[in-house]
Amino acid sequence: MSVLTPRRRWKGSSKPQRTELYLRWSLYFIPLILLPMIVLAIAAPTGREDTRGSAQVSVVVGLATTLLTLRALRASLDHYLNRPTDHLRRLLTLGVVTIAGSWAILLLGPADGGPDSPGAPPFTVVVVSLLLAAAFCPVSVGLPVRRACLTGVTAQLLVAPAALLAGLDGATTAGLLVGNLIALTFIGSSCRSFAWLQSVVWELDAAREAQSRLAVAEERLRFSRDLHDVMGRNLTTIALKSELAAQLARRGRPEAADQMAEVQRIAQESQREVRDVVRGYRTADLHAEAIGARAVLRAADVACEIDLGEEPHELPLPVQSVLGWVIREATTNTLRHSEAAHCSIRLRREDGRVVLELENDGVPAVPIPSQGSGTGLHGLRERLAAHDGELTLPEAGPGRFRVLASVPLRPPSATAPLPSGRRPR
Repeated sequence: MSVLTPRRRWKGSSKPQRTELYLRWSLYFIPLILLPMIVLAIAAPTGREDTRGSAQVSVVVGLATTLLTLRALRASLDHYLNRPTDHLRRLLTLGVVTIAGSWAILLLGPADGGPDSPGAPPFTVVVVSLLLAAAFCPVSVGLPVRRACLTGVTAQLLVAPAALLAGLDGATTAGLLVGNLIALTFIGSSCRSFAWLQSVVWELDAAREAQSRLAVAEERLRFSRDLHDVMGRNLTTIALKSELAAQLARRGRPEAADQMAEVQRIAQESQREVRDVVRGYRTADLHAEAIGARAVLRAADVACEIDLGEEPHELPLPVQSVLGWVIREATTNTLRHSEAAHCSIRLRREDGRVVLELENDGVPAVPIPSQGSGTGLHGLRERLAAHDGELTLPEAGPGRFRVLASVPLRPPSATAPLPSGRRPR
């Protein structure tokens, strides 16, 4: 099994995945930066004999809280994005460790700021505030807003008795609670906004995927409608005439042969019409497909550049039809199999042939089904082959996909009219 480096993983990810990776680490950065801040908070008074024990406990509790916060934050974000997770158990574990650690830090620490800072709150108050702020990050993401607010207030009330027992006066304790509540409001809003933004990104990606599936479904509906229009009436007529021929044959009437000849004629006509539907001769139009492709791509926030050259309407109708099918299939592939931001469609004439070039960016590093082996491109090759045309997939550079469809302007010899009285096999 090959191991993907971070660079390869980033290049092989879609835009929503990259966004989630960025937002996740933005959230992880909040608790990660609190541990150095705890060390800085206890660095000044470590020379005092009465602070060494509380300083050591602060470092241990800060490290444990940071690790638990990262695990709980990951689980809470997965829960917010409607993924299976055990976020409640992790939040409960984090809450117990944070409250117990806060009590230990406050009770073991000094009751004042020391001789260098008389009247100032001790460093333990700063450490506890940082711990509560870090622990509230996953709470604000993993719980509903009201429950998250209630949890934050409850945590403050549970820590307040420890501050009073540690020797802090009422004013300092009240200031600690008010300051913590303001900080929790800011941090909780920020974390919740990050999670909401990520959910919106995934919803937009799902809407884009639904749009591409809808385009495919509409094409299938159009094909089924045309096929029903062609076959429904003819099959009903064949069934009725076959039944009539069977009745006439039982009676020994010579008209039965005439009815069967009519059935044969209708069947051959139906075969021809079905071939027309399958090859797209009935609906595909070059100009209409190009305009439709631009509208669909722009709706998906993909810039589309179209250049059909001079007087494309003068091309033979069969050529316009088959190139219209190429545009339709290439547009569907762009929506379904890439994260394109730009797409170009160009038509030119070279040596008696019409060349249609389609290119888009945003192709992931992981190979996609449409690159050479998809059923859609296989069907296009068959359509083009019926007109002596060909479909190629030349190299287009990293992250790009290119399709070239070439059709001769002259009618293929294989489709020349057959002598009267002969039928193709």
